[in-house]
Amino acid sequence: MKSTFETELKRCATAVEAHLQNVLTDQSQAGETVRPPRLMAAMRHGVLNGGKRVRPFLVLQSAALFNVPEKQAMATACALECLHCYSLVHDDLPAMDDDDLRRGEPTVHIAYDDATAILAGDALLTLAFDMVAGDTHIDDHQTARDLLSLLAKASGLGGMIGGQMLDIAAESETPNEADIRQLQAMKTGALIRYACEAGAVLGKATAQDRQRLRRYGEVIGSAFQLADDLLDVTADTQTMGKATGKDADRGKGTLIGIHGIDAVRAMLAQQVAEAQSLLEPFGSKGEILRETAGFIANRNN
Repeated sequence: MKSTFETELKRCATAVEAHLQNVLTDQSQAGETVRPPRLMAAMRHGVLNGGKRVRPFLVLQSAALFNVPEKQAMATACALECLHCYSLVHDDLPAMDDDDLRRGEPTVHIAYDDATAILAGDALLTLAFDMVAGDTHIDDHQTARDLLSLLAKASGLGGMIGGQMLDIAAESETPNEADIRQLQAMKTGALIRYACEAGAVLGKATAQDRQRLRRYGEVIGSAFQLADDLLDVTADTQTMGKATGKDADRGKGTLIGIHGIDAVRAMLAQQVAEAQSLLEPFGSKGEILRETAGFIANRNN
């Protein structure tokens, strides 16, 4: 029998997928001239390809802590997923990670071509900000400004994109532990941190609760990357739906390389414990997010 968490994760993924399908249509919207069909097909290929939808799930569940109805958080959640998927489309390109598989399917540049993949990623990035800016469920300008500013910082030069740059540099310059942690906090952690803080922003939470959710996001973002690193050395390509062992092949420094598998598993356990303790003030309302921390650390793909 599935747990409440598993049921909710699947339900949210289905709701997010349905919303994204409605957004990624060929029908042009107000202010647009035309949506090129090949571009839209490539965008859908990069977004509507399954996945657990963890980041939008975190937005929806964090917002629920502050009694925000799901429909009021859905645009922000799906905008984040579009932005995340843009990063995957670009990461998979030959000039970056050069991957042929994503979630068990051909990557966008393989299914289409490099130029179309670049444009599909660009379009998903800009669409993400348009979705937040145009969300009619956000009822005040300050909330919209906060969400947009936080998203820009989490995804931009001091967040995910900056982290990707550091990741490229790590192929030729051996990073120390502090460098690796900084890289991971930016490349992977920043969008997960945003997912959790965005829910608090939507819920007009107190500064203390907003900081609590931000820290929760930082901790599980770190856990997410550590779990990925473990899977990269312990899982196979079929289970992961993408190539594994690439960090070692490229000579990238990782915490596993420094401390070993057992030590990293111990770090993960500590992070789960911290993340769960941050949710104690929310009582039973925080149960789904408590289970999310454990799921992120112990997932198998």
